[in-house]
Amino acid sequence: MKVMVTGASGFIGRHIAEALEAAGHDITGFDLRNGDDIRDAGALDRVLDGVDAVVHQAAKVGLGVDVADMPGYVSVNAYGTAVLLAAMARHHIARLVLASSMVVYGEGAYTCAEHGRVRPGPRAENDLAAGFFEPRCPRCAAALTPAAIGEDAPPDPRSAYATTKLAQEHLAANWARETSGTAVALRYHNVYGPWMPKDTPYSGVAAIFRSALETGRAPAVFEDGAQRRDFVHVRDVAQANAAALDAGSPGALAAYNIASGDPHTVGELAAALAAERGGPEPVITGEYRLGDVRHIVASPDRAARELGFRARIGFADGMRELAIAPLG
Repeated sequence: MKVMVTGASGFIGRHIAEALEAAGHDITGFDLRNGDDIRDAGALDRVLDGVDAVVHQAAKVGLGVDVADMPGYVSVNAYGTAVLLAAMARHHIARLVLASSMVVYGEGAYTCAEHGRVRPGPRAENDLAAGFFEPRCPRCAAALTPAAIGEDAPPDPRSAYATTKLAQEHLAANWARETSGTAVALRYHNVYGPWMPKDTPYSGVAAIFRSALETGRAPAVFEDGAQRRDFVHVRDVAQANAAALDAGSPGALAAYNIASGDPHTVGELAAALAAERGGPEPVITGEYRLGDVRHIVASPDRAARELGFRARIGFADGMRELAIAPLG
């Protein structure tokens, strides 16, 4: 199959391109680092002839700095995806694998001892300032127990980035219905591994901690470090994309959590990396960001059942590799 990978020179895209080539696919890369712009319809038209499927990774990522980032997120992620989908329709390309994200959910799933399964709203700033970081039950204000979130949970994006990732899913669903194309959205959880970007305001927490350790600084852990996440290795994510090329149904979008199924706290991540690098030990700062969610733990069952995908690289092995791996 001839596959175009957008963002092919990026952290995740380069691993996907390698995995697809190893599986025997013919890969065409499209990447801003090579002068390509996902918003340039003419540039897309020049490379899409003869392509059978598109794996769309190109995006502006991260929580962002402030509202001044909104136009950039919308321009690249939402408008850029719309330009790509229109070009795919012109070239009669009927298969899309889209890099989506866990951020479309907002907070994860929770259980209240009195009210059962609930979805809390954004955490109150006065709670965060007082050092109470757990979400409260929206009905009784009691503390909650985290649970695994499935793909059918209602979306609740909490940042400009999250909103545009959900917009990408909606646009892909529109394209699939109108063209009878097949669209698969892979909702990545916290991806880490070799060549992840160095510490920037748009980096993930694993890159921020690793970059600090590399320069002899202690990883600064926000809140109390007990935030739970699912950290999934980039090579596992690449294999999920390969599996998704054969998945889905014409005229519809199918969404899947891409996760390890083995959640850890942010504090555990920092401690594991520090131990592998020989210190310094992490520092719990108590700082917080209003756009952050507390816990987001994935159910990987649908991906296992329908894609045949299960992550294979465990947390300990992944941290050992990340501690010495090259960064982007």
